[in-house]
Amino acid sequence: MAGAAIAAGRAPAEQAGRSAAGRQAVQTGLRQVGRLSGELDPLRRQLGMMSRRQPGCAALRAAHYGIGPVTAVAIWAELGDVHRFSSSDDVIRHTGLDITVYSSDARRSAGHLSRQGPGLLRWALHEAAKCTARPAAPDYRYYTAFRARRGAGLATLSVARKLARRCYHTLRELGEEALAPAA
Repeated sequence: MAGAAIAAGRAPAEQAGRSAAGRQAVQTGLRQVGRLSGELDPLRRQLGMMSRRQPGCAALRAAHYGIGPVTAVAIWAELGDVHRFSSSDDVIRHTGLDITVYSSDARRSAGHLSRQGPGLLRWALHEAAKCTARPAAPDYRYYTAFRARRGAGLATLSVARKLARRCYHTLRELGEEALAPAA
């Protein structure tokens, strides 16, 4: 699937007016991208298969717009057993998407992300939240209203928090089945 995109980009990249050294550098780069894509495609297929067969991943994909095969596996793997969290607020703290607040003499202003959780989980939630910028998304109106007030970055962050809460509740409702091995 990525190979077609590489082939489509190869011709314009090779036809651009470059020196011999520039053309060689572009060709070397394109070969490397092709080699890496060849290694990544089987991994994407395996993650897709796991996300369809593992009950927790399948539930996340079915219940939440924007969560695909790779992000479902990442969210499921990083959240793990959600029963260890007492509430969805604890999940937000775990992800590192919570806002830090300093009540005493602070060196920076309040409002920065704590970033204390798994980076992979924050990435997956951010990627899924970016899908709300599409008009077909269920949270599109929320996203656009927030974006108009505070900007696209904070709107995506807000949707990522909502998505983390929803994922927590989805996995919690599944109970022990959410942790079952892929069939």
